[in-house]
Amino acid sequence: MASAKNKVIAGDYEGKNIVGKAGMKHPVIALGMIKSVPMNKDTVEEYELMTDEHTKSAASGVARGLVGGFMFGGVGALAGATSGKNKGIYTVAVQFKDGKKSLIEIDDAAYKALVKACF
Repeated sequence: MASAKNKVIAGDYEGKNIVGKAGMKHPVIALGMIKSVPMNKDTVEEYELMTDEHTKSAASGVARGLVGGFMFGGVGALAGATSGKNKGIYTVAVQFKDGKKSLIEIDDAAYKALVKACF
């Protein structure tokens, strides 16, 4: 199953990691051990969601299917297996206020942090 790279995949800062977790003030592009570029309303001019891809977690679906089958038979197994957790991968174009541009690939937590920080 595919997972988000949480990296800059093109443009300025290409290859740099993005750190953004639920509860963080804002995601950042890590430039080194100490230096980073914050992504928030003070630094981001605009951003655009290019693609969003959602996949079901296979492990989650299998576990839910087993529990559903145990509790409710065949119908429960089918319902449980199809209710696996969705995992999102987002490709976002970011235009910074300093004129730099980056195409980033991030997961759900980083995307939610970006949207919140740029609101």
